[in-house]
Order: sequence, then C-alpha cells, then structure tokens
Amino acid sequence: MLNYELVVVGGGPAGMAAALEAKKNGVNKIMVLERAETLGGILEQCIHTGFGLHYFGEELSGPEYAGRFIKLLEDTDIDVKTDTMVLDVASDNTVTAVNKKDGLLKIQAKAVVLAMGCRERPRGALSIAGSRCSGIMTAGTAQKYVNIDGFMPGHEVVILGSGDIGLIMARRMTLEGAKVKMVCELMPYSGGLTRNIVQCLDDFGIPLKLSCTVVATHGKDRLEGVTIAKVDERLQPIPGTEEYVPCDTLMLSVGLIPENELSKNSGLQLDNITNGPRVDEYRETEHAGVFACGNVLQVHDLVDYVTQESQIAGIGAAKFIKGEKVTGDCVCTKGINGVRYIVPQRINCKTDGDVKLYFRVGAVYNNAKIIVECDGKEILSKKKVKLCPGEMEYVIIKQSVIAELPVNAEIIVRVEA
Repeated sequence: MLNYELVVVGGGPAGMAAALEAKKNGVNKIMVLERAETLGGILEQCIHTGFGLHYFGEELSGPEYAGRFIKLLEDTDIDVKTDTMVLDVASDNTVTAVNKKDGLLKIQAKAVVLAMGCRERPRGALSIAGSRCSGIMTAGTAQKYVNIDGFMPGHEVVILGSGDIGLIMARRMTLEGAKVKMVCELMPYSGGLTRNIVQCLDDFGIPLKLSCTVVATHGKDRLEGVTIAKVDERLQPIPGTEEYVPCDTLMLSVGLIPENELSKNSGLQLDNITNGPRVDEYRETEHAGVFACGNVLQVHDLVDYVTQESQIAGIGAAKFIKGEKVTGDCVCTKGINGVRYIVPQRINCKTDGDVKLYFRVGAVYNNAKIIVECDGKEILSKKKVKLCPGEMEYVIIKQSVIAELPVNAEIIVRVEA
C-alpha cells in the first residue's frame, strides 16, 4: 500500500489548483489521479478564448489556461498518475484505483480532494420522441469531434438548450461552414452567460427561440429533421405550435451533472439542488478529511471560479493534514425567495477568515437587491442591475460577522425584486 498525505481525484483545473495550493501550504506528499491520458480535463477541447480573465487578468484559450497549471505542477514534486481510474474512496480515506501500468493501487491518504468535474445530461434524460438515428449528440461530444478529432458532425444544425457549451458550438459550427438554424431553449430565459449570447449568437445572426423545445426527431439511419413547439408556463408543448425544421444534426446542451458516483459510493450526503456534496467553508464534506471542489460540487460558468474554489479546498486539506483546521459548532446557509442554493452549506462559527457564499437565482431579475440576514437581522445587502440563472453570484460574509452569530443559526440569502 502506498502512503500519501493528500490524494486528489481528478487532474482538471480543479484538481490541479487544489494540489498546487496544498503544496504551497506545507503538504509534502501529494498524488494526483487522472482518468484521461493527459492533465487538463475538459479544457483540452475548449480551444475558444475567454478563460483567465478573472484569475490571470488576460484572455486565454482552454489549453493555454490548463497549460499554465500543468507547467506549475511539473515544477513541483507532486506525483501524477494519468490513465488511472479511481474505484473507491473508503471511510478511512483509503483510495483504490486501477491502471494498465500498476494494476490495482491502494493508497492510504490523510486527506482526499474530490475534483471529478461534471458530465453532460444525455438524450435519454429528455424523452424526445423519434428513432435512435445518427446525428443526435451532446454539444460537448460535437466539440470533441471538431476540435480534437477533426471531424465535422453535420452541416445543418439545430441546438436544443442555451447552455454555454451549446452557444459556443453554435459559433464554432458556423465558423466551420455549417448552417446553424436556431437555438431552442425550454425556459423563458437563456441558460448561458450574457457575453456568450452576444458573441456566439447575436454576432452571427443565429436566432434564439425561448420557451421552445424539440418534441420529435425524424429520420431512420441519419437525422432528417426535428419538430419544435412552443411551451406554456408549465413547460408543456402547446398543441398547434409545432413546426418542422429540416436538419442533419441535433446538438443537446441541456445541463451538466456533477460526476458524483464516487461520492455516493463513499456515503457522502449530496445536496438536492446542486447534486454535489454538502460542504463547509473549506469545502470539507461530512466525512473528515474528504474535500470536494470545482464542478463536482456545483456547476460553475467560469473556470476562474473553479480555480478559486479549488484553492480554498487545497488550503482546507492542508489545514486538516497539519491539524490546524477549526472544528465545532456551525451556522447553516439557506437560499429562499429566488435563491436556488448556496455553497457552502455550513460555516464553522470559529472560521479564521471571510467566507464567500456562491449561489444562483431561479429566474431573471432586473434592478433587484440581494439580502443576507440571520435571525431576522440584515447582515448585508447588495444591489444588482440584473440577476440571471445562467450567471453565478456571490456575497462575502466577514469573519467578524460570523463570529457574532448564534450557534446553529441559519444565514438566509434572498432576492428582493
């Protein structure tokens, strides 16, 4: 059995940032386990720019952003095993993994950071009527075909869902010579960043149809077209609004799901809204010494936020390993009146720093106010010109404020329109 102070599961932007930050904070023996053949995670196929604006203060492509962290990792003595599948994380923080070179690996760790990322919601979750013909794929799969493999998925494209990957692929397919006929969105608002709607759809004249969905696909061997329809306030198709759109490709950008099979098998409690583990301000789960960060915890819209959150987890893991992490009574967080969820879900009353609460709203709000309160008393408020479900928000709670809160109290975050 191998012995390490810290094992990081996942070598994407979250895993690399957590490992580097733990190293910087005094953890000496670190192992990073990555399922793919190279480090970098999904960034390797994201060749568009827009990464690093918050963290590095400059615009980078996905591979460039990942490359900077890979270089930093290579300059340390952190051990990395790629092409390695983690099978289990036991209650005593023993990690079981397997690869071609070493066979079955047992690694005893003092702390574990879960950074497995997320996956796309597949067609099977949508119940769209029609045959299983070729030409129907997730936007991320299409992105890999075009950017990594050099294949063209199709020439006449309809995109279902206005998540960021779908918007980016609308632009990418247009640049490659395809005709993107439309982007259909079930909700009355877009699920992507405003900048992506402007740069990927508006700049290329691609129509965005809100409150609209695909109700059927047509074709035997290859997709020949789709039927779209408008939906009502209950998100059900409205009879009589059906429209046939000829196309040979349907791309799905209908949400991302945190990759939490390992977390579930380890017995970790998952949040009903984020589908990620419930954590404290240092991203420690209910299992002592097990931390989670990045898209496995909550789906982020910017990789810069993934990096920042993962560094928090790296610091927390270092504190735990060195016996410096504070424990004890906590206050809980809860989102109401338009706030869907909050991460972290709990904060230690004796925390040693300010805490940033990340959250998303459930609808579009204009000229709204974010209010944070506890026991009926307002802690802070923040005016926002616009709040959108597609863009993550945050508020910072001062350490001095947390220290004065009653034990087992509840911090409420709500929107006042």
